[in-house]
Amino acid sequence: MPNSLNPFELIARRWQPSARFVERAALATVVMAVVIVVTGGAVRLTQSGLGCDTWPKCTPSSLTPTADMGINGVIEFTNRMLTYVLCVFVGVLIIAARARTPVRRSLTRLGWAQFWIVMGNAVVGGIVVLTGLNPYIVSSHFLLSSALLTVAMVVWQRAREGDGAPRDLIARPARQLTWLLVGATLALILIGTVVTGAGPHAGDAREVHRIPLNWQEITQLHVDFVYIVLGLTVALWFTLRAVRAPAAQRRTVVELLVVLLAQGVIGYVQYFTHLPEVVVGIHMFGSCLVWIAVLRVLLAQRERAALPAAAPAPTGDHEGDHETVQPEPAASSR
Repeated sequence: MPNSLNPFELIARRWQPSARFVERAALATVVMAVVIVVTGGAVRLTQSGLGCDTWPKCTPSSLTPTADMGINGVIEFTNRMLTYVLCVFVGVLIIAARARTPVRRSLTRLGWAQFWIVMGNAVVGGIVVLTGLNPYIVSSHFLLSSALLTVAMVVWQRAREGDGAPRDLIARPARQLTWLLVGATLALILIGTVVTGAGPHAGDAREVHRIPLNWQEITQLHVDFVYIVLGLTVALWFTLRAVRAPAAQRRTVVELLVVLLAQGVIGYVQYFTHLPEVVVGIHMFGSCLVWIAVLRVLLAQRERAALPAAAPAPTGDHEGDHETVQPEPAASSR
């Protein structure tokens, strides 16, 4: 019955987004996830973490920053507003994935996962403010942003492939080495959050609690893991070459190596120039690129059946109308 249609089905009856549109919508959420990380870093590096001193309002009596809060209030409030912009991008992705025929519920589920991560991180951001920039909660705030970037990358990959059973493109030992690389990179990012929590950029000009560790010693541990990740990357490249893996898989490893080397240079520059804010901000952007490059290495090692051609949307409001779902083609046995 027409009255039983949910809003997504109504949209699907009137709009059939192309596969290219869904893919671009997924890529847009990746870009916005990076923007959120970089702007969050800008809040901390400009000492605007408490520019709005409460949450969800900016002050106890005002939703927006007041004139006497200065530029710090504007920066913090702008970062909060970007959460709503991100929600719009995620919403477009969910609607496009749901409206396309045949329905790909794997994409819509991943889109909703992004939405709930954004909502959860907004709450954590509020707790960060209410606890006066507690460094442990600040770290969890960044890690949730990294989780959002991870899901966004998976959605982007899934938008370019079908829903058939995945097929490995390289030998199992090489995939195991890849997972070791992913784990080492994750450890590198975790240690980086500890460096942030113990380091000099607390996020506000007032005295803020810091993680009670020597940040220079933690930085050295961070550097050690950089070398571990570099070593694993080189080892993976030689392994893929030895097993004659496809050129596309080897290319993602080379791209990762280039990003790691550039990030390493930036890291040394910020350390020996005593952590200038601009260079630290570039390093945060680089950390996003490193994680994206690692995920590209992992995601490139499997494939699924190609997307089927979109079926025409049902027309008319006759009782009993329903979507025609085209079967997925079988995965290639090449």
